[in-house]
Amino acid sequence: MPQAVQSDEDRSPAAQRPTNVRLLVVIIAAATSVLLYLDRFCVSFAADYIKEDLHLTQEQVGYFLSAFFFSYALAQVPAGWLSDRYGARIMLALYILVWSVFTAMIGAVHSFAMLLLTRLACGLGQAGAYPTCASVLSKWVPFRKRGAASAWISLGGRFGGAIAPLLTAFLIVQFVPSDTPVEFQAEDIKNGPRLCAKIFPGDETGDASLTPTHVNTVGRRVWSLLDFNDQQVVRHGAELYRQSIAVDGASDENTTAPQFTEVDAAKLSVAMNGVLSSPGLYQEEAFKSVNLARETLNTLSRDFDQRSLRGMKLRRFNRLLLEAGFPNEVSKLYVRGWRPVMYVYGFAGIIVAVAVWIVYRNRPEVHPWCNAAECKLIAAERPPNAPSPHGKAGKIPLGRLLKSRSMWLSCLSQLGTNIGWVFLVTWFPRYLISQHNVPILQRGLMAMTPLMVGIAGMYCGGWLTDNLTRRLGVRWGRRLPMSVTRFSAACGYGLCLWFSTFGAESAMNSPWMYVAAFSLVAFSTDMGVPASWAFNQDVGGRYVGSILGWGNMWGNLGAALSPPIYNYFLGETPGPSQWNAMFVCCLAAFVFSGICGLGIDASTPIAPPDEVSVEEG
Repeated sequence: MPQAVQSDEDRSPAAQRPTNVRLLVVIIAAATSVLLYLDRFCVSFAADYIKEDLHLTQEQVGYFLSAFFFSYALAQVPAGWLSDRYGARIMLALYILVWSVFTAMIGAVHSFAMLLLTRLACGLGQAGAYPTCASVLSKWVPFRKRGAASAWISLGGRFGGAIAPLLTAFLIVQFVPSDTPVEFQAEDIKNGPRLCAKIFPGDETGDASLTPTHVNTVGRRVWSLLDFNDQQVVRHGAELYRQSIAVDGASDENTTAPQFTEVDAAKLSVAMNGVLSSPGLYQEEAFKSVNLARETLNTLSRDFDQRSLRGMKLRRFNRLLLEAGFPNEVSKLYVRGWRPVMYVYGFAGIIVAVAVWIVYRNRPEVHPWCNAAECKLIAAERPPNAPSPHGKAGKIPLGRLLKSRSMWLSCLSQLGTNIGWVFLVTWFPRYLISQHNVPILQRGLMAMTPLMVGIAGMYCGGWLTDNLTRRLGVRWGRRLPMSVTRFSAACGYGLCLWFSTFGAESAMNSPWMYVAAFSLVAFSTDMGVPASWAFNQDVGGRYVGSILGWGNMWGNLGAALSPPIYNYFLGETPGPSQWNAMFVCCLAAFVFSGICGLGIDASTPIAPPDEVSVEEG
């Protein structure tokens, strides 16, 4: 007689093939991590445009960037505990919805106060994401795969941070369509006297005192296109600037020039609009040392004949030329594109929140897609002395946290790491435009590159900590990656200091050399992250969310302190020496982090011993 075919449900767990729900859970967690960093750091790239649109100071931008990290840090432990207590499914979906809605609201603000409040709310929403994801991994991933799974989650975050500059730059450009009005308004002239000083070629009667030392070739080209009346407007502004530098005793970009009256600004904007309509602005010799926007370069590459440009195309082409030639004196056309980008990112978050709600359950045993064999596979490899990840958490084991030497060293290591690392995702785009005047799309590519390299470090770090743990045990398997990688990250900042000793025209002092140095920083930092995540899972038991949240709180206090620390060294208009001082600070932070990492011991649990608890469905 033919034998009846057994279904998976009729077989014993040993005979079943495990389902792969755990893989889908990790994929959704990685997608959450991508969104987390994309929403977190998109504003860093857009910061110059937000600053210009809302008329902020650099100090206010620093407060805006650090506000997120303060609320994010302080909410880490309570957010992690809420996930431990009420389950990852509902809490993670809620966290994603909160930060996504407020990310979209950033695009609607028109004051610094509202900008600050929405950013604080984003930090509160994102605070629970990583602790909850860590808790999910402790329940859904076999012990020997924790390092690799942690690497994928962290890798997702780095990928989100890596694509944030280039994707944000691309979307900003796309949201400023070709028919956008390009004419200058009076408020588009950010520093009228200094703009006039850069245009005015000097007194033809021989008065050398009226000739600014920093007049540039673009300015001479613009001067040649002005009519007599417009030239008098420019001459008047240059005279105001000459008077201001005589008082200040300086003639560089740090000089605080007096602003025009409204009438003067209106006259200058009319003069500049006349230049927009001129078919002869572009001249290769005048613009050869200027970093042009990608859109401008694309126009030049298509068998360019300036005389063939007409109407709106000509005015937009000339507007982008003037922005490149006078980056600190006129407003950017692309300022109009940052708000819609926030709406796009907010909508993407709603989609991810729905995916979390559909796919997640608080434990494998209650998931309708997960069979008994997969549940057994997940539970089988937990070491005998490891605390259980299941059950509702009670009170946060604060006393055990405060008494744990390893936990304090981990917290301090994370604090130092973030002080050194946050530069890559906050001030690096500013550095590129301030010191190298890199145009928007190329700036996005350069800002993205170190974080993309960091992804490789994350992958290597997961493999490294898992293999070291098998060979050397859990103590050194976590300790070595968490320390050595911080010392190598410090070397990246050391390279930046070395590059700065070369002349401005040297290839060794080019922006791509700094990108390479910062890539070493990112690769090293990210190689140590999987070991840090695995450490929290090793010692956390059912309190993984709370314990990882505690460490994350300290790390993000470092991130919150970073923008004010950077501003302390940089000020409003930093030069090479100010940037170098900041690099020394970041180098020291990584050395401190590496020293702390040498004392961490993942073999001693922090979570209290397992007790009888009501298992959560």
